[in-house]
Amino acid sequence: MPIINRIADFHEEMTEWRREMHAHPETAFEEVWTSDFIAKRLEEIGVDHMERGLAKTGIVATIKGNGGPGGRIGIRADFDALDIIEATGKPWASKIPGKMHGCGHDGHTAILLGAARYLAETRNFSGEVVLIFQPAEENVAGGRVMVEDDGLFEKYPVDAVYGMHNRPGLPVGKICMRPGPSMAGADMFEIFIHGYGGHAARPHKTIDPIIVQAQIVLALQSIVSRSTDPLDSAVLSVTQVSGGHTGNVVPDLVYMQGTVRTFRPEVQDMVEAKMKKICTAIAEGFDCTIEVKYDRRYPALVNDPVHIEKAAAIARELVGDENVDTDAEPVMGAEDFAYMLQHRPGCYINLGNGIGDDGGVNVHNPAYDFNDEALPYGASYWALLVEKLLPKAA
Repeated sequence: MPIINRIADFHEEMTEWRREMHAHPETAFEEVWTSDFIAKRLEEIGVDHMERGLAKTGIVATIKGNGGPGGRIGIRADFDALDIIEATGKPWASKIPGKMHGCGHDGHTAILLGAARYLAETRNFSGEVVLIFQPAEENVAGGRVMVEDDGLFEKYPVDAVYGMHNRPGLPVGKICMRPGPSMAGADMFEIFIHGYGGHAARPHKTIDPIIVQAQIVLALQSIVSRSTDPLDSAVLSVTQVSGGHTGNVVPDLVYMQGTVRTFRPEVQDMVEAKMKKICTAIAEGFDCTIEVKYDRRYPALVNDPVHIEKAAAIARELVGDENVDTDAEPVMGAEDFAYMLQHRPGCYINLGNGIGDDGGVNVHNPAYDFNDEALPYGASYWALLVEKLLPKAA
């Protein structure tokens, strides 16, 4: 049973939905066109209830089964795009300059819409499924806003919540996942180094923040190599350095920013403390003043082992034992679905997007595109998940 037959029947329509969204990418909290598009499809599908406006542009819809009273589970798809100039050359390429669906959120949304259509038609389950269409996954944590600011799970108290992401390099028809920490927590930092500017020919009359910046960039790498247990994982990357405006002037200020990725809170605490201590000590040694702003953005995504077992059993029924990997390597990328998993048990899986030219381009690359051949696999997985976890009463 590789794909549910009824879902295969509207594969072409899901593809049209996906490509229409791809052509109209919108970034965090500005997804007005996309939100309207999703809402219209949900009205056509015939969901039982729909609420708009969570996290500004988010949508929650519910579908009740006809199998009697039962539980309530949530399924989430994200729908925001990225600030990237698209280079796919596809007929459905972005019509919005400087923005593109470079992570496949258009595909995730089309998948959930396809599952919603099937579930609304068949209602071969008990209880209720909650469809969560979430904006602003990239960088600004729309998932956190839905959960913590807008009371998602107080309004819709689900028993468990589930998420999915496409994975380039994994063939279509394969699914991977892992219990426990699966994606890293993501923090961002900014560093402001204040010196005393002057003529570059008289550096002894200045306090040069460029020198301090160079020392700090190198010293920060010792946090991972010398202060982190080798059995733990951490990444610290300085990604931007800016200072000065011309070749013969020592600047007053150098600005730096970057990211830290960790899996365990203890490692996160250590990295933040060490970073501030190292930056302060180096700056003081060169008579500079310094500000270090450390922003804890996304927590680590931790899959509940019990729900991974359930997800794996459903995936095996869909694509076969040989096509399901439950020991996938953790990744240092981050995902704000982690906030939902902090409030409700559940899990997050990866759906094969293809290899080589057929879906193998990495996400966040200008040449990336979601592989439409994966759509019916994703929608069938969601449909089976609902039917298996919310079975009709005997």
